Amino acid sequence: MGLVIKAIRSWSDIPIAIQLGHAGRKASTDLPWLGGAQINPDHPNGWLTEAPSAIPFSSESVTPIAVDKARLSEIRDAFVASAMRAVRLGVDAIQLHAAHGYLLHQFLSPLSNMRTDEYGGDLEGRFRFPLEVFRAVRAAVPAEMVVTVRLSGTDWTEGGLDIDQTAAFSRMLEAEGRDAIHVSSGGLHFSQKIPVSPNYQVPLARKIKETVAIPVVAVGLITDPQQAEAIVATGDADLVALARTILFDPRWPWHAAAELGGQVKAAKQYLRCQPSQFKNLFF
Repeated sequence: MGLVIKAIRSWSDIPIAIQLGHAGRKASTDLPWLGGAQINPDHPNGWLTEAPSAIPFSSESVTPIAVDKARLSEIRDAFVASAMRAVRLGVDAIQLHAAHGYLLHQFLSPLSNMRTDEYGGDLEGRFRFPLEVFRAVRAAVPAEMVVTVRLSGTDWTEGGLDIDQTAAFSRMLEAEGRDAIHVSSGGLHFSQKIPVSPNYQVPLARKIKETVAIPVVAVGLITDPQQAEAIVATGDADLVALARTILFDPRWPWHAAAELGGQVKAAKQYLRCQPSQFKNLFF
């Protein structure tokens, strides 16, 4: 049985996870399939966004409000309140979204965080608020609950967050008790130049895996079972994450198990659909 299938099989009773994030200056936007443009605060469906510094995402974006320390405390407490609601709902795992230009990512990157107080400046300052949010969430939920963080390994922009800085932040989070690191990239700056291709973010995951001892998740244009298997089997990452691929093919794990010689636990109602050439696929 392949390594990827082992990971899938261990999740045969699929856990429910929830992602907590604050969009910051990238909020107040239209639906993606309607263009995703920012909605002006004067519009009934719009609002004035927040950020570490009063720096808009692009020249077409409205300048956000630079949050003060009192507001930072409110945002941190809101993360905690969301995490506690998730616990009451019976959610199995929590992921803090600190990638793709969301608020926590905005604090991490020197392109969006130009504060002169203790929450800006050097690495320690820029990392301070995301670490405070993680500590608060970790302390508020049961010790056995999995809490992970999603990071952008690089901003793909000169002068932005890079993989070495992300690795340094990952080490800090590991010391604070994070359970896994989900490595993505980009999303913070309009001038980003992303070399989109299959496995394009896997080298970022590999760098983080070389840095920490906790599990690392790779993501990004991973669509083929053999491709996913190779990422795990070669040690580039401990797990792979799938998004658009699963939306397009919700039975992708079944097909991967069939191709790689694994098994999946299926509800009895599905047993009759087991293909004849895969007689031991279901258990």
